Amino acid sequence: MKVKICGIKSVEVAHHAVNAGADALGFVFAPSKREISPEQAKGIIKELPQETWKVGVFVNETPEKIVEIAEAVGLTHIQLHGEEQVSPYKGQDNILIKSVSVKSESDIDKVGEIEADYILLDSPPSLYKGGNGTSFNWSLASKLKASNKILLAGGLNAENVQQAIQTVKPYMVDVSSGVETDGEKDPIKISIFINEAKGIREDEEDEN
Repeated sequence: MKVKICGIKSVEVAHHAVNAGADALGFVFAPSKREISPEQAKGIIKELPQETWKVGVFVNETPEKIVEIAEAVGLTHIQLHGEEQVSPYKGQDNILIKSVSVKSESDIDKVGEIEADYILLDSPPSLYKGGNGTSFNWSLASKLKASNKILLAGGLNAENVQQAIQTVKPYMVDVSSGVETDGEKDPIKISIFINEAKGIREDEEDEN
């Protein structure tokens, strides 16, 4: 199971997440308590391994601005997390992820029509377009066949991520608030979440 830690704001947390097994890191370039400047993101990204996904999260931003930021900071993936239509953003060098707010079965039915490289299933927004710590009804997504293009977000934490994976069978799980303490990324929670998502147990490691 692949894991994305979203809302990265420091080199220290980024290094810890990668060392703990994170496959992707998310940087929020939109109004959010986790918003980061392009300059800050560039400083972090240049310290990351080449194989780590560097995902820029944008909300209803223009294609031109996204290209400018992506090239300046070294993004590998673009996450469209607003009401964007995908077509104006296609043809760029970066891999496209389109979020879908899941409220009902009809939202799942539309997934097949979205021409993005990956689909991120998320809970409906509240104050911000993501990172709100609430989950949606995962059984709605269970009708999707196990796919290498489905990412799952929304209210995930170490306690529920295995159930979420078993229900939805995504390619990657995406967490932000579920690995925070008092609004800041918690290294211990990050490690525990990644271990749970990847099915690693301390007792199993002891046996090896």
